[in-house]
Amino acid sequence: MTDPALDPTVEPAPDPALDPAAEVVELCRELIRIDTSNYGDQEGPGERKAAEYVAALLDEVGIESRLVESEPGRTSVLARWGGSADDRGGLLLHGHLDVVPAAAEDWQVDPFAGEVQDGYVWGRGAVDMKDFDAMLLSVVRARQRAGRVPERPITLCFTADEEAGGHRGAQVLVDEHAEELEGCTEALGEVGGFSATVRGRRVYLIEAAEKGMAWMRLTSRGTAGHGSMISTDNAVTRLAAAVARIGAHEWPVRLTPTMRTLLAAVGELAGTEATPDNAPALIEEFGGAARMLGAVIRNTANPTMLDAGYKVNVIPSEATAHVDGRFLPGYEDEFFATLAGLAGEGVNIEHVSHQQPWETPYDGDLVDAMTRAILAEDEDALVAPYLMSAGTDAKHFRRLGLRSYGFVPLRLPDDLDFTALFHGVDERVPVDALEFGARVFDRFLDQA
Repeated sequence: MTDPALDPTVEPAPDPALDPAAEVVELCRELIRIDTSNYGDQEGPGERKAAEYVAALLDEVGIESRLVESEPGRTSVLARWGGSADDRGGLLLHGHLDVVPAAAEDWQVDPFAGEVQDGYVWGRGAVDMKDFDAMLLSVVRARQRAGRVPERPITLCFTADEEAGGHRGAQVLVDEHAEELEGCTEALGEVGGFSATVRGRRVYLIEAAEKGMAWMRLTSRGTAGHGSMISTDNAVTRLAAAVARIGAHEWPVRLTPTMRTLLAAVGELAGTEATPDNAPALIEEFGGAARMLGAVIRNTANPTMLDAGYKVNVIPSEATAHVDGRFLPGYEDEFFATLAGLAGEGVNIEHVSHQQPWETPYDGDLVDAMTRAILAEDEDALVAPYLMSAGTDAKHFRRLGLRSYGFVPLRLPDDLDFTALFHGVDERVPVDALEFGARVFDRFLDQA
């Protein structure tokens, strides 16, 4: 009997080590098992263990990396890969290692076990964003083993602290280690490239813009006194009224260039022309994703925290509230003027974190490369830009002049409420979506 390995007519079995999708699921599971919960303060395990794991994976295939620690345990990873020169400049590929906390008692599975169940990888970070970390590592490792190194210079970056604004991660890299990013002209990170189904057609959403972020502390001061007496200068009353006005305010629809492009595409599917008046209805075509997309056709301000007093019969002299404000590119002045009016007299507003919005033109070679890579795997799909409601590390990297996009390609089931999984209970990502993403990203690097 002829040995198949010696028979020239028999195709040799593919080497799993050279398949960009071969290890993406296992890498995602291993990353989830490393608890990198970010509580927004000094509490939590930090990212050091995950950063060391990433560095070891890169070192295993001959890619040298550097660990950058902003504070004990708050660790990012940087590595150079690819060619040494390119007319387009370097490409920054970035993902974050931290995750928001998870209350295990609320979950169906252990949020840090990385379980595979019902065709999904479950766990905190499965979609935000250890899925992309795993995709990137899987693709880079397979290409490195196969000698398929891109000609374009690539900087790989895995950051700390993104979930608390990136002040101990990407901001430190930009402020104190900018030489590590020198030469980069474009960047890719989260949140984009995932599919939503509109009228039976998959639409892949590429992030091309982000709202600005204004995390604010509102403070009202009044006259302290006995709770049984008349109070005409009550800090709690004044603050509560301000918070109620802010929370109830209906912000007007404002369409940025990115959202005009997206809604024009949806309007074609729906057989209508997109306008500010019908924009909310067109957003509803996205089903579950409308929760997020509905927030990017207007400014938003959501009260999130209240604090006042220490005893029921004592009128406190101070009351505070926190508001999560997000404003559209080009509408910052309108946002803050409106907010000041809603807060009213006697309520002081200070910033806990204030980061600018951004919008990158949806054109050029990088956009073409992302589009072709997706369509090669899903030929009947549409690819369009969108504006992200939340913030990412791109806000920091943009300060270096980089054109930025969000591109984590995932082909998702029509009935999956994907955007609800970000920071949600039972966060999970389909196994086949992870493998799809690795294949798409591999194709993308051939053209990027």
